[in-house]
Amino acid sequence: MATKTDVSAELSFLDGKREEMATSLQEWCAINTGSHNAAGLARMRAVLRTRFSELGAAVEETSSDRQRVVTVRGEVEDRAVSPSLRLVRRPQAPVRVLLAGHMDTVFAADHPFQNGRLLDADTLNAPGAADMKGGLLVMLYALKAVERSRFAERIGYEIVINADEEIGSPGSARLLVDAASRAQFACAYEPALSEGTLAGARKGSGNFSAIIRGRSAHAGRDPQAGRNAVVAAAEFVSRIAALAGARDGLTVNVAKIEGGGPNNVVPDLAVVRFNARPERAEDAQWFEAQTRSILADIGGRDGFSASLEGAFNRPPKPMTPELEAFFRALKELGAELGVDVSWKSTGGVCDGNNIAAAGIPVIDTLGVRGANIHSSDEIARLDSLEERAKLSALLLLRVAAGDIPNPGLRSRAA
Repeated sequence: MATKTDVSAELSFLDGKREEMATSLQEWCAINTGSHNAAGLARMRAVLRTRFSELGAAVEETSSDRQRVVTVRGEVEDRAVSPSLRLVRRPQAPVRVLLAGHMDTVFAADHPFQNGRLLDADTLNAPGAADMKGGLLVMLYALKAVERSRFAERIGYEIVINADEEIGSPGSARLLVDAASRAQFACAYEPALSEGTLAGARKGSGNFSAIIRGRSAHAGRDPQAGRNAVVAAAEFVSRIAALAGARDGLTVNVAKIEGGGPNNVVPDLAVVRFNARPERAEDAQWFEAQTRSILADIGGRDGFSASLEGAFNRPPKPMTPELEAFFRALKELGAELGVDVSWKSTGGVCDGNNIAAAGIPVIDTLGVRGANIHSSDEIARLDSLEERAKLSALLLLRVAAGDIPNPGLRSRAA
């Protein structure tokens, strides 16, 4: 950066906010917001609506698309998804950014991990502390600092906080892509690693269910009349598992096989649930074509049928030159604050994948430093609340001031 606009006054607003933020985080983590806990998510929406309205714009609730699911009976149903929250501030400003986060967690209302506890003065063990209620607080406080800036009128933003990210954002994907179409770049608030490393390139991800139907028969009197769907499912699992590594970086995880019943009945139904993660879009297409071919082979046999539900709902997010330039600018800002900013590729996915696929650069791990997410050992580093809020605020202010080339304009020019 050739020049560095002095924004120390704006950042000073965040000095000493650690305890205030930590108290809010513990309160927010005490609300169960499992992706299917509609009542808990409604409570959380009310809290977030109140807090984010402090930014000076109305927070609206947006309806979600329904989620298509396969039941254990092999039937396809549409399931309701909780609404998202959306806030728009200065949409006609010359700099426009999308800020994204999620309020849901992987911990259902009946999960044993419900309560938080301090492991030490800087470590909170609580459901959603890192992933990503801590990130939502970082976003909120960074924007509070921006609103107090002389550059506030130069930067407009749209916030989307969804309630279904942990199940792949089936209800909010269209909302996110629509918001991305109005933005020049995006910031998302998934947690960084415990030492602060960010996610750079990301693999894509697809979740699928294979439905295999056979023919029921008595296992003792007339087994030859049956067509064993569980055995066919086992063959299917073996064949798709063998696709892992067939393309560089491609992984396949068979998560569950459902089907069968009494020992004396040939089972006529099996459902196989699995996930695949490719590094490139063409590998996703290849894997799905191979999967459908295998299913067609099995389903085409006498007495069998087979079908596939699901899709690659998270496209791969490559490290483009424009995105790398965005990261390098953030690294310079981190150095000003005494924060080491580094990044690496990951197999994890998030809404950042979909935002990047919409055509704008996104840094999607601007939340707190944390660890052990999706487990009862999840932690957030409380000293990173203020630190990461300052990093985001400095990034937004420097783009608004013109010290950093607008990442989205650079991307579109390329």
